[in-house]
Amino acid sequence: MSELTSRRGLLFGTAAIGAGALLTGCTSNESKDEPAANDQPAADDKPGKPVTIGFAGPQADHGWLNAINDNAKNRAKKYSDVTLEITEGSNDTAAQIGQIETLINKKVDVLVVLPADGKALTQVGLKAMRAGIPVINLDRIFNTPQAYRCWIGGDNYGMGLNAGHYIGEKLKGKSNAKVIELAGLDNLELTKQRTQGFDDALKNYPNIKKVARQAAEFTVESGQAKMAQLLQAQSTFDALWNHDDDQGVGALRAIEQAGRDDFLMVGGAGALSAFQAIKQDNGVLKATVLYPPTMAASAIDLARALGQGKGVGGMAEFEIPASITLYSAVVDKANVDQYMSTGFK
Repeated sequence: MSELTSRRGLLFGTAAIGAGALLTGCTSNESKDEPAANDQPAADDKPGKPVTIGFAGPQADHGWLNAINDNAKNRAKKYSDVTLEITEGSNDTAAQIGQIETLINKKVDVLVVLPADGKALTQVGLKAMRAGIPVINLDRIFNTPQAYRCWIGGDNYGMGLNAGHYIGEKLKGKSNAKVIELAGLDNLELTKQRTQGFDDALKNYPNIKKVARQAAEFTVESGQAKMAQLLQAQSTFDALWNHDDDQGVGALRAIEQAGRDDFLMVGGAGALSAFQAIKQDNGVLKATVLYPPTMAASAIDLARALGQGKGVGGMAEFEIPASITLYSAVVDKANVDQYMSTGFK
């Protein structure tokens, strides 16, 4: 068995706030005559074997992507035994491939890659794995599991599903309720997944009909323009789901300019501005569905554990999972304080 595949590790399976306490040890009622379920040492905050982690992501031209970079950098600073080699970031696939190949040539211990395009960067992921460098594939997935040791990312379908259920419950007692959807880029698979989840959730509420949908571009400007079109076309509706809090800033501007306050709005991702608006509770935005950038902090934890040949406590498995899907929690006024520190700008 190769060194790569024989490394044992356990991931504490969540990217919740702070990316988790790392736990070790066995329970007090274990019989000494029976082997422990896992005697693999777990990673903790104590300094261990030095690990160099290469981090490559796309250009931080969006609040969420900037938060991804910040989470990775800040998490790496927590560990005196981690050296983070971070690339500048590029949306040009050839440039990002070149950056990752540089990290491979530097012989980093572990790679964390959020590809600008998962399909286009699959081959460089394979190259790293074949060179004996385990790859943590962050969010946008490569075409084959052979290109990564572990995938960790958000749940786009779950975002839509939870947004739909939240709206459905709010409109449960209303006859002939109407909802509209402000989606993201339609050429992205994640947008299709978010819409599918939303539509599937609404099937549970026969009193609700989706009457309009517009695709924006994950930008403030596109959100404002497309929302203005929706408002002009739909004189009355009861709820709006907006896929992305950055474009939601623009959507809220259009709503304010139109003087509309006759519906509730649910956002997506978890921007600080959205959390603040939800807390103030003086507008249409009542909730947002998380797509947590803390996944990058968890990816650093995972990469460190792999590089040290250690596990992360909390599960009985010897090997780290092949994939970890984060939960898309709904944040509203009742729980917004819990998540405020994770909001991205």
